[in-house]
Amino acid sequence: MKYFERMKEKFKKLQAKKDVIVLSIESSCDETSVAVVKNGREVLSNIIASQIEIHRRFGGVVPEVASRNHITAIANIFDEALQKAGVTKNQIDAVAVTYGAGLVGALLVGVNFAKSLAYTLDVPLIAVSHVHGHISANYISHAKLEPPFVCLMVSGGHTAILEVKDYEEYRLLGTTVDDAVGEAFDKVARVLGLPYPGGPEIDKLAKTGKDIYKFTVSNSLKDTFNFSFSGIKTAVVNFVHNHEQKGEAFEKCDVARSFEEHVTDELTSKAVRACHYVGQTKLVVAGGVGANYMLKEKLKEMCEKEGIEFYAPVLSFCTDNAAMIGSAGYYMIKKGLGLADLDLTAKPNVELGAVYETKS
Repeated sequence: MKYFERMKEKFKKLQAKKDVIVLSIESSCDETSVAVVKNGREVLSNIIASQIEIHRRFGGVVPEVASRNHITAIANIFDEALQKAGVTKNQIDAVAVTYGAGLVGALLVGVNFAKSLAYTLDVPLIAVSHVHGHISANYISHAKLEPPFVCLMVSGGHTAILEVKDYEEYRLLGTTVDDAVGEAFDKVARVLGLPYPGGPEIDKLAKTGKDIYKFTVSNSLKDTFNFSFSGIKTAVVNFVHNHEQKGEAFEKCDVARSFEEHVTDELTSKAVRACHYVGQTKLVVAGGVGANYMLKEKLKEMCEKEGIEFYAPVLSFCTDNAAMIGSAGYYMIKKGLGLADLDLTAKPNVELGAVYETKS
């Protein structure tokens, strides 16, 4: 019997199994991570090999370099994850892997390793969206959090507001029409001469600055749940270049503060307005920019004012990690979703609300 036909039967049994141990893999960008997660909430291990120092010298992630380092790291990370979790290969019930969105070369390392592992262990292979993994990081951080809720997704590659109706059931309310917010942070950081990754550097610098610059941006999306960060990014870049060319002094911390105030105001106001729009009293933030101090403080303050419960992952689960993929993989199993065959491949783009469809 072929692998996929065998897995259909095992997959059905897993849906009814009391305790499910998922080994998960994340390699969408510059972190190589393998985790072991039990029942979607209990993290037995979560090992991450970061490439930040490697890419910092280039001012950003170099895809080819990232892919080579994933190849070098993944087998050792896998062994370490099993050892720390205290489980054997035979105790793994399923293998979950990020198949998109992200850098294709980097994703392929994780996907191919996961396929080989699932085939060797004869366990189901679960294809997980990177975005859905970030949402699921909150289930690990908050034991009692359950859908439905509204999610503000903020990362280097995505900015969106989603209505999470149930585990692995989403409705997209709004998204960015150009740059993701994390991308805008990185580009502003670069023009200010700050090291990669730019988001944390902007956040740190902004704490010492004043909100004195009103960068001109379009308000054409103000009545929607969509975002545009290209305008303010360009306004900041032009401001810095013009001042430098004219020899006019300015404080980088004031530029950082003014930029961050505008961006976090827009994210906060639209996320809270979305909660009222769909009648939800829970707001969840997900993605790497969810670690931003100013954004979290504004969301907490406005949610408290508006009678909305606010949730954010602990810092270690904000950035890319495999534990969040293991959590998402578990809930996909329970919903009968995401079972993949050995022809699974990496996708640079995945629709934000889409769930991987199992073959019939």
